[in-house]
Parts: sequence; C-alpha cells; structure tokens
Amino acid sequence: MYKFKPILKSMLWGGEKILPYKGIVSDQKQVGESWEISGVKDNESVVAEGPDAGMMLPELIKRDGAKLLGAANYERFGEEFPLLIKFIDARQDLSIQVHPNDEQAWERHQSKGKTEMWYVVDADPGSSLRSGFAKKVTPEEYEASIADNTITDLLAEYDIHAGDLFFLPAGRIHSIGAGAFIAEIQQTSNITYRIYDFNRVDANGNPRELHTEQSKAVIDYSVQDDYRTHYAAADDQRTELVSCPYFTTALYNLTKAHTIELASLDSFVIVICTEGEGTITDNNGEQMQVRQGESILVPATATALDIVPNGKMKILTSHI
Repeated sequence: MYKFKPILKSMLWGGEKILPYKGIVSDQKQVGESWEISGVKDNESVVAEGPDAGMMLPELIKRDGAKLLGAANYERFGEEFPLLIKFIDARQDLSIQVHPNDEQAWERHQSKGKTEMWYVVDADPGSSLRSGFAKKVTPEEYEASIADNTITDLLAEYDIHAGDLFFLPAGRIHSIGAGAFIAEIQQTSNITYRIYDFNRVDANGNPRELHTEQSKAVIDYSVQDDYRTHYAAADDQRTELVSCPYFTTALYNLTKAHTIELASLDSFVIVICTEGEGTITDNNGEQMQVRQGESILVPATATALDIVPNGKMKILTSHI
C-alpha cells in the first residue's frame, strides 16, 4: 500500500481549506487543488513513506506492472497510471468547461479523454455547481451565448451539500461554483476546453484563453431532467456510486470494523478518506494509518482490506 506526497496547486480561484483539511502546515496560498495520486506527465506522484519512499508512481508501475495495476489494466494502459485523484477547493467560480472523449482527445492531442466524477465533501451555504444544459440549444446558439455573456442561462445549476454526487462523462459542459469542496476522480488527462471565464483576467491583466471552436465540436447537446447521481447510503456497507468503463467508485460510511473483499478484482484500488480516520490492514498484514484528506493506492495483488475506524470514518474506493 502506498501514500503519496500531495501535489498542491495554487490557483487564481483557489481557497484556504485544503491545507487544514489535510493537516498540512504550509505558507502556500490559494491552494485550489491537491493532486493526490497522479501519473500525469511532469506531475507524477512521489511515494511519501515506507521502503519505496521517494519513488515516483511511473517507477512503481515499471517495476511491478500487473502486480500493481492488475493484468487487464496493465495490458490496456501500459505504464501510464489511468486515474487522477484530486481534492478541489473553489473560493471563486471555476470557468465553464468541457472535456473531449478518448477518440477526440487522441485525434487532437494524442491524449486520453476525460470522464470524471465529483463527490461533494463540503459546501458553503448557498454554493452551487453547473452540469449539463437546462434546455435544448444548437451549436450556433451555444456559440452566440458565449459572445453575449448569457451562457450561464443555458446551464442546469444545482445547490450542493456534502455527499452530493455528479458523474461527468466526456462532452458534458460543467463548472464548479464558489464554496464547493470536492473530491474528483477522473481519467488521466489534462485536456480541458475553457468555454467561459466570466471575463476574468490573469495576474498580468490578460483574459484567459477560451477554446470556443474546440469545445463546440465535442459538447454533448442532449438535455436530461436531472444531472445529479442519486444514491442511498447505509452505514457499514458498500454503496456503489458510479460504474463506467473508466472507474467504479463506492462509498463506505464506517462506524465499526469492516472487511472489503478484493479477490474478485483484477485492479488496483484507491482508497480516499474524506472524513474521520482509521487503520487499514491488507491480507499480508501491512498496516497503514489514514486520516481525512489522505489517499492510498492498494496494489492489485491485495485480496482483502480490514478497515478499523477511529469513531466514524467515510471513505471512497475506486478501481477499474
């Protein structure tokens, strides 16, 4: 099992919640994102502790291959780690954006596309986010709405609270609102098309680049009644949140010791602790303490995890 050093990203829109949430003392300001587990080029995670401390995630994959990723994942992704795990703290609204799918991203950028999910860890009163179109629009109407600053009128907006869940397949227009604190699980891709940025300027006074033409061609213009993902969580059992070709994510609200069986999986498992703390022990007896704001990578060779919460503990698990 591996913990990694978080990669902290100061952002124009970033807040001050991530450092205390993770228990980190730092002078860094406006930390908008903490990349928990990343194989993104030039942003590769580094093992934080244990005998492999200092090793980068790609080095672990090169050494352990299918033992780490699972045989099917290793065959499919090679030495690229397929998921990117983040915490996001928005002090201001993020730009409205969209991501291409695998086919589009490969054709344009020789990259994977980006399907992702948001689990709301916490939210200030009155905070919201946008996901999907609220009404039917044509690509031409969409482009005109960017030019005349009415794009937000076309989008579905949701007041959010802790525990809310949004699945965002590639092609779905979206933005995170001010006051949202989110755990994000996504494909390993850094391809983002910025659609609208509320006419903000960067530190040098320049407006940030928009990708109107690129986005117009990849957006899914279909309309749904409700873009939230609804689920019913119960204590001390697995609640599946999302299952798609790119990741399967489950929630556990733990009040007592619980065993997660992994023998049927041919995949690594990521454990993200969003609340509380506890001890995780794998079937080989390796033990690791985990607290809120920490994420653990469990190799595919693990067949079971025994989790003992210290009081109440909330975790997300994700695998392929």
